[in-house]
Amino acid sequence: MSTAVLDTVALKRSLVRAEARRRHSAIALTLPLLLFLAVTLLVPIGALLVRAVENPEVARSLPRTGEALAGWDRVSAPPAAAFAAVVGDLGALAEGSDAGALARRLNTEASGARSLIMGTYRALPLGEQLKPEEVRQKMLELDERWGDLRYWQAIAKNASRWTPDYLLTAVDLRRTPTGALDRVEPEQRVFGRILLRTFEISFVVTVICLLLAYPLAYWLSTLPARRANMLMILVLVPFWTSILVRVAAWIVLLQREGLVNKTLMSLSILGEPATLLFNRTGVVIAMVHILLPFMILPLYSVMKSVPPTYLRAAVSLGSAPLAAFFKVYVPQTWPGVGAGSLLVFILSIGYYVTPALLGGADDQMLSYYIAQYTNVDINWGMACALGAVLLAATLLLYGVYRRVVKAELSLG
Repeated sequence: MSTAVLDTVALKRSLVRAEARRRHSAIALTLPLLLFLAVTLLVPIGALLVRAVENPEVARSLPRTGEALAGWDRVSAPPAAAFAAVVGDLGALAEGSDAGALARRLNTEASGARSLIMGTYRALPLGEQLKPEEVRQKMLELDERWGDLRYWQAIAKNASRWTPDYLLTAVDLRRTPTGALDRVEPEQRVFGRILLRTFEISFVVTVICLLLAYPLAYWLSTLPARRANMLMILVLVPFWTSILVRVAAWIVLLQREGLVNKTLMSLSILGEPATLLFNRTGVVIAMVHILLPFMILPLYSVMKSVPPTYLRAAVSLGSAPLAAFFKVYVPQTWPGVGAGSLLVFILSIGYYVTPALLGGADDQMLSYYIAQYTNVDINWGMACALGAVLLAATLLLYGVYRRVVKAELSLG
């Protein structure tokens, strides 16, 4: 083999090794970031999704009761063995907190279950070496509600460790006592309206942010770099202030005797102070103020990359300036419009503090109820189910956005 051929083979091998080293170096540099994202993002999301379908309280506390009710038709009276199993399971609980967790879980299914479970737990033991029929009689004497099928149906329904009930409730569905799927009663169909309200507020905020940010970003993109950078600092100033502080400032500004009402009245725009707090208006104003920079930045970055010669060329070829702007310039900024709108909308649907402080009862978004189930009701399953619905809605919107962008690129 000639020397030239050997040199060529050696050069190829050297290039392959160099490429492999470069690839491994890139992986090594990005690995810490990937691990950080996995720990802080993927693991919590996975835990949220698992907890949305996990139902451990009844399965862990009443295992023998679940087995005794496995073949029960949920219509006739429960077998006597189920009464004995309840007494045995409650007596085996190591701590009263376990009975409390069980009572809270069953109380969400059948009101009154908390007092029933805790009263029975405190009354134990009922006696030694009793037959199932005798245990049944003693439990009915202790609390006649043990004869109510609602409580037994709740136990049987939640005897499995995994349940779709939280997710079904989050979309206004439920399982009947016999296990069939059905919609909840009309007066209880609240989460569909809450999700729709969340989307409605987020859409309004996104549209207003776009209408305000587009001309501002265009103006900044036409300025010299030095002046544009100085003005961009003013756009970024809100990032240096806490959201809670900004919301508190809007409470001061929007109250009946606040600066906004006084200014409008001094200009004779209003004859009396307007109600701008604790309603949808205050929520939208504050959210637009907070999220406006997230719309300006993507628009500005895209507009800076659009050559101004395109617009001048269209005008020089006979197009009217306004027509040239909308037909030549605006289509080139669609990526910035899409990115900014998607960013603002996704951030909006997860807002909690602003609607909670500035809105009324009919202005609360889905995040408010997630916090309510987490901090007040201590119902982690329901909170995670609502979070899963919000996550699914976000991913669905992102998927729609991606398909729209791909369709526009293919048409272009």
